Amino acid sequence: MGINQGINKKTIAKFIAFSGPALIVSIGYMDPGNYGTDIAGGASFGYGLLWVVWLSSIMAMLIQYLSGKIGIATEHSLSEIIRDKLQKKMYVIPYWLSAEIVAAATDLAEYLGTVVALNLLFGVPLIYAAIFGAVDVIIILGLTSSRLRLLEQMFLLFVSVISFGYFYEIFIAKPDFSSIVYHSLIPSIANSHALFVAVGIIGATVMPHLVFLHSSLTKDRAQGKSLEERKKMRKHHLVETIILLSMAGMINAAILIMAAVAFNPENSQIQSISEAYKTLVPLFGVAAGVIFLVTLLSSGIASSVAGTLAGQVIMEGLLGKKVNVWLRRIVTRFVNVIPTTIAIFLGFDPLHILVYSQVILSLLTPLPIIPLVILTRNKKLMGEFVNRKITTIVASIFVGIIVSFNSYMLLSL
Repeated sequence: MGINQGINKKTIAKFIAFSGPALIVSIGYMDPGNYGTDIAGGASFGYGLLWVVWLSSIMAMLIQYLSGKIGIATEHSLSEIIRDKLQKKMYVIPYWLSAEIVAAATDLAEYLGTVVALNLLFGVPLIYAAIFGAVDVIIILGLTSSRLRLLEQMFLLFVSVISFGYFYEIFIAKPDFSSIVYHSLIPSIANSHALFVAVGIIGATVMPHLVFLHSSLTKDRAQGKSLEERKKMRKHHLVETIILLSMAGMINAAILIMAAVAFNPENSQIQSISEAYKTLVPLFGVAAGVIFLVTLLSSGIASSVAGTLAGQVIMEGLLGKKVNVWLRRIVTRFVNVIPTTIAIFLGFDPLHILVYSQVILSLLTPLPIIPLVILTRNKKLMGEFVNRKITTIVASIFVGIIVSFNSYMLLSL
């Protein structure tokens, strides 16, 4: 008994020592884009699209596992490997510019979530919220730039806030659990609008920039490690990815379920986070509304940090040059301030910009995931970490589903 306990404690200690990459990545799977699509799905179709949430979470889980695995196997990030494969600048530069568009579009959506949360939670005018939202990531990364573990602990705090917040929301909403089980297991699409929303849920869940980021985070952990150590790291990586992205999937499901109870069918036309908040308060009280906004603020800030890190990884990996960290962070944030500030001055709802950012993401989703599947089945590159045939087949099917759904969304606009 004592020996087994000692082994278990040692295993848990090693897992904790490795954990962190999936924690940082997971926050992108509960970002403001997820809030918008899940709320729209629950409000319009009740529990009917729950199966889409679970499917998209499973697809994201496998893709992120492959991304982290390639970093462990090669001790290089996905962007570095792609640069090496493309070789010529005439191929590398267009790919890099496309990847930068992905990073900018993603960060814009997350930044907008922070702006809206500050406006609704504290009554901060949108123009001032936009200014504060531009510096939040710079402040956080400045405080944690030399201590990655501190950054990971902050992410743990953000994930905990979002998790406990939605546990409370589900508790007060009192959903129909038989309907939850049924619609989680039985796929159905009520009409063309439901298919459009389903595409949005998948597009908001499988995030291209996080595929680049995960491989970089794991390769840093794998540097200088022996083959046996990296094999153990791969196992820990698998467990961490399953646990954290399952949690992200449950949070997305909770958002949709809360929206189904609160808004369907009486308020089924709700299309924005602002409308959802204003409708939620009279139904479940001020506390429910405040908790909703606190989770949104946590989501916006944390996912923006992950987006900024991803942008840095993309630039350094594809250009093969070290980039001034502060220059990259400042440029990334202030590029997004410009369109948002213009929109506010013109009287537009900032969340309308989010729709266009998601279209860009949908168009560029294949950018990292197709090369990822091809590279991880390459025995010469991956060695003993090469994909099993069944892994490649399932991953290819998932890529096909993602590309098909996103193509439909683009054609439907």
